[in-house]
Amino acid sequence: MSGRSRTRQRQRRPITQGVQQRGQADGQRPGRPARPGNGRPAGQLEATTAAPRKAALAAERKAKVAAARTAQRRGALRRKIGVRAGIVAVAAGVVAGLFFIFTGASHSGAGAYPYQVGSPGKGQAAPGFTLAASTGGQVSLSQYRGKSVLLFFQEGLTCQPCWDQIADLQHHAAQLRAAGISNVVSITSDPVGAITQKVRDMHLSIPVASDPGLAVSHAYHANQYGMMGTSRDGHTFILVGPNGLIRWRADYGGPPKYTMFLPTSALLADIKAGEHPSR
Repeated sequence: MSGRSRTRQRQRRPITQGVQQRGQADGQRPGRPARPGNGRPAGQLEATTAAPRKAALAAERKAKVAAARTAQRRGALRRKIGVRAGIVAVAAGVVAGLFFIFTGASHSGAGAYPYQVGSPGKGQAAPGFTLAASTGGQVSLSQYRGKSVLLFFQEGLTCQPCWDQIADLQHHAAQLRAAGISNVVSITSDPVGAITQKVRDMHLSIPVASDPGLAVSHAYHANQYGMMGTSRDGHTFILVGPNGLIRWRADYGGPPKYTMFLPTSALLADIKAGEHPSR
């Protein structure tokens, strides 16, 4: 190669290198497409964008679960309030019903001892009876013909206040006689032997008759007004006049107070007033 040719090659090389350098510089100019991910790998970019989406979905799920739980709690609370309101309404209805029954079926007599009036009542014939008694013999209604006799139907040996009632009547015998009542007979369903022993223990002189089959009690419906159902008498007084007709009646053993004792003075006040429940 001649010297002139080599000189031309040396002169061309810088031009080629300059073009290459300009081309490299142009590849870095703004506005030219860059590599995906701004130079980061594609997998790293996907991971970076997926994390916020997962967090957003998790937060959305938590919000939905919280809303569902809140709705459940509110529903349970509404149901509980509804049940309680229903119970209160039923209880109020029961109380109102009982109040209506008791106030409609009883009367305050002379004040503190309300009573009912069963049948047979005032003006009706008193059913006759003959029963074994604590006196050792028998007692009959017919033996008091021409006299006034107060019949006292009571619960029996399981009711000490009933026996205290007999003792109180005996203690106030003078007041009873002043009211025209010279005789008192108590009737209960206990056996005559047990009754006799009880009378002796309490030193009672008022005869107590035994009606174990409740035949006499049924005739007077005296077992309809007590706290023991119909298996025993309640606390019923029936005043029979000299002509065998009922002058006055009071069934104290029923609702609302189920009275098993009242002072003889209160009893005499009710008899004197001749009060009875309004119907």
